[in-house]
Amino acid sequence: MPADDVLTMGRIGVDLYPQQIGVSLREVTTFARFLGGSASNVAVAAARYQRKTAVITRTGADPFGEFLHDALRGFGVDDRFVTPVAGLPTPITFCEIFPPDDFPLYFYRFPKAPDLEIYESELDLAAIRAARIFWITGTGLSQEPSRSATLAALRARDKKDITIFDLDYRPMFWESREEARRWYAEALPYATVAVGNLDEADTAVGVRTPAEAADALHEAGIELAVIKQGPKGVLASRFKKERVEVPPVPVEVVNGLGAGDAFGGALCHGLLEGWGLEATMRFANAAGAIVASRLACSDAMPTENEVRELLEVSGA
Repeated sequence: MPADDVLTMGRIGVDLYPQQIGVSLREVTTFARFLGGSASNVAVAAARYQRKTAVITRTGADPFGEFLHDALRGFGVDDRFVTPVAGLPTPITFCEIFPPDDFPLYFYRFPKAPDLEIYESELDLAAIRAARIFWITGTGLSQEPSRSATLAALRARDKKDITIFDLDYRPMFWESREEARRWYAEALPYATVAVGNLDEADTAVGVRTPAEAADALHEAGIELAVIKQGPKGVLASRFKKERVEVPPVPVEVVNGLGAGDAFGGALCHGLLEGWGLEATMRFANAAGAIVASRLACSDAMPTENEVRELLEVSGA
């Protein structure tokens, strides 16, 4: 089987998003159902650019798990590494939508999320080594056995080609930021690219200013540091080569959730195409902006033509 362009490892679940915007969940009456989970969303986003993608994750052995298999296949994402866990329900995530910048999330991952039940013994290390891009997330380090499996995958990969660490810090999944920082430090030396916002950079390297965070990530062994700054855009830094700052693409925000995953899939596409750093960041920013202007995450991921159209119209 040909190697994957993008192979991700991490969360999957069902997103239930309210059809009523600007109200509390206590008042919401109808929801729409979507595939969710950052690693899975990134795979979907990359597939929109005709990339061969797959995800390593686990679901519950239930109808929601079956829905996620259907959804992945529908998006063109290979689900051969997605397996069920008996006795654990497929995770569900609710959100509230208060544009332009308040989107509370409520994770139902109890008693434990199946995607944290990934075992090292189950990994296809040959596929992980062969993928042109391998993408892991901070959440995968939060509990065993997923933590050991994620680190084993990174060691097997050993900085080959493009290995991306999505810093993806979710406080509710960790006992403390300090514990997360400890395990992030274990993972960073095996990655070539790190992507995260300022809070996630703080978790990884203890620094909250963009330029200093990029420098600290370089010191930790990262070749390309991408620091997302929300309304200030993004800073990207290649170790001892170049550093660019790119402003955001203005859009009317509907739901900011999923914009980061759209950014991630577009980043993968730009890196695989060999575009320049600034062009890659502008494309990724525009992809994120498109998803922010839509309700869903996975279903909202844009095609390359849609991203190009926004870049042309906005002049970004």
